[in-house]
Amino acid sequence: MPEIPCPQLRPRREYTLFQELADNIPYLLMTGLGAGILLAGGGGSGWGFAAAALYVFYALAGAVWIMVFVCPYCQFHGTRSCPCGYGRLAARLRAKNPENRFARQFRRHIPVIVPLWFIPPAAGGVFLVRDFSLKIIGLLVLFVIDAFVILPLVSRKYGCAECPQKRECPWMKEPSE
Repeated sequence: MPEIPCPQLRPRREYTLFQELADNIPYLLMTGLGAGILLAGGGGSGWGFAAAALYVFYALAGAVWIMVFVCPYCQFHGTRSCPCGYGRLAARLRAKNPENRFARQFRRHIPVIVPLWFIPPAAGGVFLVRDFSLKIIGLLVLFVIDAFVILPLVSRKYGCAECPQKRECPWMKEPSE
């Protein structure tokens, strides 16, 4: 009977800078579209620019938050095996921590960035009630497709597909497990 290799013992894939950037495109696109909704809804006012800038800052701060509070518990911490590149960056911010606490850290800290997915649709809805705009509808449709379809699909099928922690990860774990 052939031996079935343990996922942790298989050689890990290493990602190039280009592959890491490609993995981040849906998040970057979501951030740009979200800022665009806030900017368009503000009608070019100082408020619109400020809201868009704050949203971009929140998206960047959210990524750093994950690097500081989740990535140190990941098996990819400090390696080129992290598809999004956070593992390498996180190693510059914090030392590695016990991997058996990854799922707990993930569940605890992911809610910090969840509002990024809901602020633009909520604000866009308010803008549409206030003043109907095809531009805002277009931005909202693109945002929803990217944030709720493309980004999760890319994460699950590309970024998370080869992860040795996917069985413990709250994002990848199947409901029946």
